[in-house]
Amino acid sequence: MPVTRPPTMRTIGFLVLSLPIRLAAFVLILVTMLVGVATTMLWIGIPVLLVATSLMYSYCTFERRWAHRMLGVTIAEPVRRRPVGPGMLAVWQARLLDTATWREFAFVLIAFPLGIVEFVAGVVSTAVPPFGIFVAPRIGTMHGELATSFLGPNRTAQLEARTQQLRNSRARGVDAVEAERRRIERDLHDGAQQRLVSVAMSLGRAQLKLDLDDPTAVRELIGAAHADAKLAVSELRDLARGIYPPVLQDRGLDAALSSLTARMPIPIEVEVTVEPRPPAPVETTTYFIVSETLTNVTKHSGADRASVRVTRDDDTVVVEITDNGHGGASMRPGGGLAGLADRAATIDGVLTVVSPVGGPTVVRADLPVRW
Repeated sequence: MPVTRPPTMRTIGFLVLSLPIRLAAFVLILVTMLVGVATTMLWIGIPVLLVATSLMYSYCTFERRWAHRMLGVTIAEPVRRRPVGPGMLAVWQARLLDTATWREFAFVLIAFPLGIVEFVAGVVSTAVPPFGIFVAPRIGTMHGELATSFLGPNRTAQLEARTQQLRNSRARGVDAVEAERRRIERDLHDGAQQRLVSVAMSLGRAQLKLDLDDPTAVRELIGAAHADAKLAVSELRDLARGIYPPVLQDRGLDAALSSLTARMPIPIEVEVTVEPRPPAPVETTTYFIVSETLTNVTKHSGADRASVRVTRDDDTVVVEITDNGHGGASMRPGGGLAGLADRAATIDGVLTVVSPVGGPTVVRADLPVRW
């Protein structure tokens, strides 16, 4: 993932303040490591080396947090090799064979000389503002990319994590589709199908009344069949609208969500800014999440108002639904919110819920527009 350009003043502070930290880490870790290697044959070297690697882990953890705070760079922890048994020797063997250990050690070795160059650049940036404005953020960006390559997960681990994420998303997507199929089947069976059966029965009874020459009863039965037919058409229309409303295809999310919220029993503020228009799967998932969330809000939250905000950048559509209800909503396995999370996962999206007791409740979905 590309590193975003950091703020100028924070970057200059990072360049200047990092040097003494890196000097101390370089000397302490390198000396401890050399002493440990030199005394390994005496066995005392193993605990010394464990101390050295522990110091290195602590420094690298600090470097990740420091880079995140000052440069806005998020560096994930690498996946570390686990010891195969108890004892210091097993721990040291695991660290010795762990590629993350040697990548972090390489970073410690280059961080100090690199810190000298960055310190000079930071001082010059302070003395010459045009230099700092244009050059310092670029140096910060390059440092963030370098630190990510040494201190973050290696490429293989990233690909494995991504593969596992896609497997999980696919499994959740299959479950979500199956749950949606069952919902549609249930709605058809309990709604439109029953109405159509009633229509058929009423028409059958009307036919019998025709044979008995009872026009009044025939008229009543045909009227009942007509009413049931209209209800069946209405239920089928509502069911189709829940799957993919025509207005969504024709006019996009803004019109579709405005139409949806206009039918809700509480006032709902809608703000949609999604130009250029996202792909159809993203629009459908967004509509479904908003529709189901607002249905839950009106049924269970006790809210008297809510808001829907949908925005997008180059890579993501962000959906936020907020209500002023009593809160306490949670994502329980098999619950409605878990189902929404599964629906978001079908396109590799993520759904989060913040709902303290007493409210407000915020349901947020981050949906990628490219996958």
